[in-house]
Amino acid sequence: CNRAKFQRFPRSKMSDDEMGQGSDVEMDGSGDESVGDLAEGETSRGKSGEVYIPGVSRALKRNEELEFDPEAYKLFHSFETVRPCLSFDVARDGLGDARCETNGPVECYLVAGTQAEKMRDNEIMILGLKNLVGMKHEDDSDSESSDDSSDEEAEEEKTKKETPVLHAVSIAHYGGVNRIRVNRLGDSTVAAVWNDQKKVQLWNITGALADSQAMTGESKSTKLAKENPIFSFTGHRMEGYALAWSPTTKGQLASGDNAKSLHIWHMREGGSWVVDAKGLPGHTSTIEDIQWSPTEAALLMSCSSDKTIRMWDSRVSGKEACVCVVNNAHASDVNVLSWNQHDALVVTGGDDAALHVWSLKTIQYGQPVARFKQHTGPITSVEWHPTDTTTFIATGEDDQTSIWDIATEADAAAAGAEEEVNGVPPQLMFLHLGQKEVKEAHWHPQIPGLAMSTALNGFNVFKTINC
Repeated sequence: CNRAKFQRFPRSKMSDDEMGQGSDVEMDGSGDESVGDLAEGETSRGKSGEVYIPGVSRALKRNEELEFDPEAYKLFHSFETVRPCLSFDVARDGLGDARCETNGPVECYLVAGTQAEKMRDNEIMILGLKNLVGMKHEDDSDSESSDDSSDEEAEEEKTKKETPVLHAVSIAHYGGVNRIRVNRLGDSTVAAVWNDQKKVQLWNITGALADSQAMTGESKSTKLAKENPIFSFTGHRMEGYALAWSPTTKGQLASGDNAKSLHIWHMREGGSWVVDAKGLPGHTSTIEDIQWSPTEAALLMSCSSDKTIRMWDSRVSGKEACVCVVNNAHASDVNVLSWNQHDALVVTGGDDAALHVWSLKTIQYGQPVARFKQHTGPITSVEWHPTDTTTFIATGEDDQTSIWDIATEADAAAAGAEEEVNGVPPQLMFLHLGQKEVKEAHWHPQIPGLAMSTALNGFNVFKTINC
């Protein structure tokens, strides 16, 4: 079980000339230069250090700081946007599936929505992350000789090759973005956006994504001329956060709001949508999250601040649509859920800081098959790994991002190991720290083990040594 001692890399902000006129982004890398800066006085590399585990280790003393351990990561980069993006999704690209890019350079594309103080200042952002090189560890060999490394021109070329690049394209959006989810519909990439104006809108971001992919050179950003959503639903009585595309039915969507309403969307021929105006009744409080079954086209699941998990058959209307209810699924609000793409498992996270794993074979009895309580604040997101069927990632208001492997319990039992070591459950594989108010984390569906998280102080992109 590998865990990280974490401290943010020293941040060197780029000037407007370096970033391009009107830039809204800043990018930090994790090459030799940044690690070297830490090694000169801040990192514990080469010294004995104590691993810090929140909730288990003693509280930090005044003036104590956590240190970043580069040996715990295969890849790590961070970047910021001018305004925080508290929801994002990964846009699939044409660079191939299951690509192994351990040492980089990694290239990937995110779609995010901002939370600005003024409604008119918000944006939908397409973020092209390019040239993300892996971590340089002490045992990595240097391909250049000492003579070459002393040559100024060679050093500049080396630095250029290892400098991460962020190519951002933004679309003006009125109102803060509560949740954003991206889907590929034929040749188009469409973003579903839940905003704080009680609207769920669909935006065709195909052109913006292509623009980001086509950009070359140093980090830069551009703003598109006025764009408009291709569809808007105004039937929600309050704003909300629950939003999910169906993975099995083209263009099918579900949205839930703070007024306990759940609506199903269907795509018509020609690219328009029809939304069930009545919604599915059942929840008695805010609908927090929604997930569609990865195999059953009509089946979806929702969770709520009424402490319940509900399973629905979207082919049925009215109260009969609810085919299963789990009461008191958590001690308080059930905030988030994720449906395993390969096994009959669902993971949920609640305001009680707990993570529960449910088997769909026994969920009707109201008892999870596993409970974890490592986090010390409400859980803000969960997501199963797209290919490793027993691994999931979670984030919490305690500023922790955790990675879990539920298969470890069986492995530990088989080996006769104790259930916990130093108060840490054996299923906890990794703790990632350093961000403030972490809101969401996602795995990249095409790059195994690559995780991304967003928080009030920016994004992290990382791959741990055990993923």
